[in-house]
Amino acid sequence: MSRVIVEAEPEPISLNLDRTALVIIDMQRDFLEPGGFGESLGNDVSLLGKAVGPLKTLLARARRKGVFVIHTREGHRPDLSDAPRAKVERGAPSARIGAPGPMGRILIRGEPGHDIIAELYPAPGEPVIDKPGKGAFYATDLHTVLVNRGIESLIVTGVTTEVCVHTTVREANDRGYRCVVPSDCCGSYFPEFHEMGLKMIKAQGGIFGWVSDSTRILSAMG
Repeated sequence: MSRVIVEAEPEPISLNLDRTALVIIDMQRDFLEPGGFGESLGNDVSLLGKAVGPLKTLLARARRKGVFVIHTREGHRPDLSDAPRAKVERGAPSARIGAPGPMGRILIRGEPGHDIIAELYPAPGEPVIDKPGKGAFYATDLHTVLVNRGIESLIVTGVTTEVCVHTTVREANDRGYRCVVPSDCCGSYFPEFHEMGLKMIKAQGGIFGWVSDSTRILSAMG
């Protein structure tokens, strides 16, 4: 058993690395790259880009240590059959799911913008969960994959902190997983949302999980 102690808030957490998964949420081209869908909405994508370096380092260490790595991508079927009307009709018509975007149809599986950025691209054998919603457990087989691997704890990273990362942590908490969120391995277009999202996770004795950072996790992994 490869057990380590990670310094975190609200308190240190003990992780068995053999039963821990690194979950990388939605590090997709349309959200992070200049010229993508995120930037076309007026967002500063460099705010998300800050998470790439620390996450790349953490990913490399996790791979070396044999930690189970799993990636997610948010997107829908090309015919939009899995996209609720209320979700599709949100926002301006030119910026809706399925509309033509700078990197292909917006949030559609198989389009260039839907794919994961090169710096964090999945290695052979690392599962990629295509999710139609904000949370990684909704309408996916993520829970089945984790159960079959004997996973008990999750290191949850990615974008954005207050939306897909937060929703996934909440879903995981309800399913009995212990979640650690490294603050420098996730990000938001809105820095105040990032900070508040992390505070909400660790509030009241860790109501949804623990908050740490890549430096402290790397130190624990050795």
